[in-house]
Amino acid sequence: MPSALRSILNAKPFLWALLAIPAALIVSGYLSGDALPGDYLHETGEWSARLIIFALMLTPLSMLLRGRSWVAWLLRRRRAFGVAAFSYALLHLIFYVLDMETLRNILAEIGALSIWTGWAALLLMLPLALTSNEASVRALKAGWKRLQRLAYPAALLTLAHWVFVHDNLVPALVSFAPLALLEGWRVARSLRRGSSRGHRSAPI
Repeated sequence: MPSALRSILNAKPFLWALLAIPAALIVSGYLSGDALPGDYLHETGEWSARLIIFALMLTPLSMLLRGRSWVAWLLRRRRAFGVAAFSYALLHLIFYVLDMETLRNILAEIGALSIWTGWAALLLMLPLALTSNEASVRALKAGWKRLQRLAYPAALLTLAHWVFVHDNLVPALVSFAPLALLEGWRVARSLRRGSSRGHRSAPI
């Protein structure tokens, strides 16, 4: 690969431009006046869910495909995918607020399981997005990794929000299945290693 092309592909603005393409198309479609805010709720929500799933898949994927350069490339940019997931969640919220029109309408349904799970997922994603920078990594030290574990309950709440909003389990489970399989493999691998170490250290 030519060095100039490699430099472009490795540049942060290039990845951000790719991640912004769906948002740009969505916003331009809405601004064209051909659709209502509610028409974009499903699409923006799905993009947020896909990106948080993808970001969480990268750690077990890097363990499964150890040594693959493309996986390492993605893993180094995992924070960008997480921030993009939050950005699409914010866009989802904007279209939701526009669709609901008034604060009274929003508060009237906030207690519904299909709604508060979405709000909770967004609130959990907020500190993750705000600390996805080198300054926060240095300031928080070991606490930064603990904070990032909020991504897992955020993903589960996103799954619940998706399921109950659409009253349909299948599409959400299909989207989350790759993450569930990779995390299942990761847990099984950890248990096997722990069992193996236990056998080696047991007295004869």
